[in-house]
Amino acid sequence: MIKAKNISIQNIRQQLQVKKPWDDVIIFVLNILIAVPVFIIIHQNIITTDWFFNVDRILLFLLILVIIQLVLRILRTIIIACIGLYLTALVFGSFSGNYGFSSVFEDYRYMVYSMSDNPHPQDLILSKLLPFPNKSKILNAIEYENQKVRDFSLMATSKNFKHLRGYPKYRTVIQCFAIFKEINSRWNYVNDPKGREYIAKASESLLYFSGDCDDHSILMAACVKSIGGTPRLIHTGGHIYPEILIGNHTDLETINYLVKKVLFEQESKGKKIHYHIDERGQVWLNLDYTATYPGGPFMSEEILGALTLD
Repeated sequence: MIKAKNISIQNIRQQLQVKKPWDDVIIFVLNILIAVPVFIIIHQNIITTDWFFNVDRILLFLLILVIIQLVLRILRTIIIACIGLYLTALVFGSFSGNYGFSSVFEDYRYMVYSMSDNPHPQDLILSKLLPFPNKSKILNAIEYENQKVRDFSLMATSKNFKHLRGYPKYRTVIQCFAIFKEINSRWNYVNDPKGREYIAKASESLLYFSGDCDDHSILMAACVKSIGGTPRLIHTGGHIYPEILIGNHTDLETINYLVKKVLFEQESKGKKIHYHIDERGQVWLNLDYTATYPGGPFMSEEILGALTLD
């Protein structure tokens, strides 16, 4: 019985083995794909030594390659089997019009691009892996189709920046900034009941413009989305704040000018615009209740989760 079991296990191993040199090629390609983001994370989080020709970074990358290569070779059979299953799923996804090879390529490219431009690249990975707290309750509370929410948004856009001309491409973003100005000028921070996480709906927060960070984020996201903007909520651990999608790097230049020279000149004078770039190269501007202008300082640079409403 034991002999038969050993034989069956050996047969399975033989069937899963890839002939040389293709097994080494597969392992090396996988090594490169893993090593690049790992290198970016370590590179961004260690001190720059300014060695000649960046020899320290070259040695670091080679060390990462060697370590990952050793680990992959030890787990070779299991990894190749998993890759086979993954490729099968991608083939099926490509032919069925779902998540396929092109999607994987684009996601990987966007991820590497975004990580290389982010001082905390590990946060991008964590934001994809960690769950967003109270996600279902928050989504239900973002009542962007509620008439009261919509009416307030319309009032804010009529009250602020209504007569600004010359920026038709950014009309929606400017109107969202009008909402930001109206909400943040009224917001009164009030804690939740002791020992309980109270999540107020957007229509509820309209009554007194009071609550904690998640209540503010919910109201801001609902109002922004009610007029066609794209908001998202960022979870940093003990804090949630809203952001708005403004476009890409090219759009950032125009938005930076609008905020600092046209719309919030006094509030942003001598200050920087704070934003995040996601894995697709899209720029998100901070709309936290602590900010006096769109793109104000972050309370925390850490990102533990992102909830996008597109």
